[in-house]
Amino acid sequence: MSDSMMISTQQHENELYSYEDQNKEKESFVSQLPKTKGWLGSNSTLCLYQNFWCPPTIVPNIISFQNHFQALDQDIIIASKPKSGTTWLKALLFSIVNRANTTLANSPLLSSNPHELVPFFEFNLYTRNQKNPPLIKNIPSPRLFSTHIPYDSLPKSIIKSQSRIIYICRNPLDIIISHWHFANQADDSDHLDHCSSKWTLEEFVDAYCNGEEVYGPFWSHILGYWKQSVENPQKVMFFKYEELKKDTKTQVKRLAEFVGFPFSLEEEALGIIDDILELCSLKKLKELDVNKHGKFMPYFENKSYFRKGEVGDWVNHLNSATVERVEKLVHKKLNSSGLIL
Repeated sequence: MSDSMMISTQQHENELYSYEDQNKEKESFVSQLPKTKGWLGSNSTLCLYQNFWCPPTIVPNIISFQNHFQALDQDIIIASKPKSGTTWLKALLFSIVNRANTTLANSPLLSSNPHELVPFFEFNLYTRNQKNPPLIKNIPSPRLFSTHIPYDSLPKSIIKSQSRIIYICRNPLDIIISHWHFANQADDSDHLDHCSSKWTLEEFVDAYCNGEEVYGPFWSHILGYWKQSVENPQKVMFFKYEELKKDTKTQVKRLAEFVGFPFSLEEEALGIIDDILELCSLKKLKELDVNKHGKFMPYFENKSYFRKGEVGDWVNHLNSATVERVEKLVHKKLNSSGLIL
């Protein structure tokens, strides 16, 4: 065997050992974290990592992301709690940034789910302890990413760079209802034991009010990004789902300005903004074949990401006592922040 081959073989063995060793260390670390009931059935759990709750299987991904991601100043990152309007915002952002490169009639949104076009760091990219996910190399600049991770747990490279963060929040009452429906749509065909037990709405409300919900407590998540949007508005833009629904065109123009792709007067006159709003509407996205079939992530079919998208749907599900309980909690947690949901 040649010297070069021996060195190559030794390097491979070292890398393999390192990979397996890292896996064992992370598994041991995760096993010692505090646990609570998960949202994918009776056998699932959430663990408390850096003061927020997340699935144990995702913690190693988050650690790899935190340790290895190198942000670029041109990066644009969507951050949110689950079920806050993330899918819609991804479609809008992708269309805004890429409108000069493709016509809306040939938009990748017509054949790809928005979550494929704006991938999650912790779900899609930093899996299997990857230091340099190959998918990242294929993302053109400006790179579009997303995450559910709280601000204080983002990698230092994001915080220190000039990359921009768009945060979208939503009325917790509507999030509870949307997330409850979403959780109970989990496809258990591949995980019968894992997803065998469905949550009741009362259990979901309790979990949210106790702060023991995925990527929660929700008030800490919201306040982390809200504080940064106030202190550093050039870095973090804070969106409310309700405002985006009420006056989508104005908010989309605001979004385009923030990410450095403002609409020209000529584009407005040509109706480019209106065309983007139509393409990215929930009605249009729900009708696309790619969003009716298949799945890009485990447990959930693509159609699960497109339900109602309405503001105030909670009135059809929650009694007055529950509403009062949640609203009192929101007031207590956000009272001194200046933020009103």
